[in-house]
Amino acid sequence: MALDPYRRLLKIPGVPALLLVGLLARIPSTAMGITLTLHVAVVLDLGYGKAGLITMASTIGMAIGSPLSGRLVDKHGLRPVLIVTTVAQAAFWACAWTLPFPVLIGAAAVTGLLALPVFSVTRQCLAALVPVAQRRSAFALDSMIVELSYMAGPALAVVGITAFGSGVTMGAIGVGTAAAGLGLIALNPPTRSPEELEQHTAKVPRRQWLTSGLVALLGTAAAATFVLTATELSLVATMNKAGQTEWVGLAVAIWCVYSLIGGFVYGGLSRGFSPLTLIACMGLLTVPVGLVGGGWQWLVLALLPAGLLCAPALSSTVDMLSRWVPAGARGESMGLHGTALLLGGAVAAPIIGAVIDGSGPAWGFVLAGLVGAAMVLVAAPFWSRRPSEARTTPVEEEGAAADEPAPSRV
Repeated sequence: MALDPYRRLLKIPGVPALLLVGLLARIPSTAMGITLTLHVAVVLDLGYGKAGLITMASTIGMAIGSPLSGRLVDKHGLRPVLIVTTVAQAAFWACAWTLPFPVLIGAAAVTGLLALPVFSVTRQCLAALVPVAQRRSAFALDSMIVELSYMAGPALAVVGITAFGSGVTMGAIGVGTAAAGLGLIALNPPTRSPEELEQHTAKVPRRQWLTSGLVALLGTAAAATFVLTATELSLVATMNKAGQTEWVGLAVAIWCVYSLIGGFVYGGLSRGFSPLTLIACMGLLTVPVGLVGGGWQWLVLALLPAGLLCAPALSSTVDMLSRWVPAGARGESMGLHGTALLLGGAVAAPIIGAVIDGSGPAWGFVLAGLVGAAMVLVAAPFWSRRPSEARTTPVEEEGAAADEPAPSRV
């Protein structure tokens, strides 16, 4: 596989800096969930049930806030949104360790609503910086960066709470998040290309781009995270049942490496594949994993085919979204994509948990794969109803001077 696509990508002005800041900014974000869970369950000694309530409150806030912040970026530009969310995150994490549980739940929900939109903003800005022909490589590389952040963030959070306590760890997350926000504010990457800024003179109504085809695309993104979350839970449960709990961290890390390899190869290919194909294959290849016997090494090896498709599947949904949605609505659509990813994982956890408890971990893999493939089948008939920017009929806004989206650099 040629490395030329990545060499050309990293020569584009602004792309290396955006990817680096995106990596560093995502690490504290990926550490937040496990930090809140361990703080409530272990430090406050309130159990994992109440810790789950904190996670649920934060997830609901993020699911609502992600498209909202994206819409505000489209309308007002990047910096105002980053300033508000950076201040909100710094304030919460500076005092979260002192809050009583009832207050913590409400604060977690509000903080989720005002989450720093580093994931969606990075992708939105990549779409602005990178020509359409190179976006598949860009989003594949971005997916690999996400994998690295998820490998680092939760592990650092566990080490921090174990060694220094939740107060210090939460303070470090606050400092890291504030630094991430300030870094993005200073970098201020464009959210639209110069050509898109010149062409944009009117608002594109939501009904013209939020079609049934786009909803189907968001459904496939949710299907991908359903499969991934369900697979992780089933993997952990299988190894716990076999008395191999001490190897869980290594097994998950190897699984992440599979995704990194798959994303690297996919981004260097001469052509991509439909998200429908990639996610359906990932689901179907997950089904037989539960049939593998022997030690944990064989289980991890069985995850190789589906694991290689993780990053390509997720990056293909972002690539398709960036092609389908007009530039003026890209922030909101990327926010909706983030919400779809959250919902897929959130729905998977209780469903697969119940299956594991009732029928065993092997059936968790089976259901994960079948549900993923079934969601793709449901989405397929709507695929042809995708939006097309070229066919949209812009509607001039009343009071255009007041309502027209601000330039990408403010």
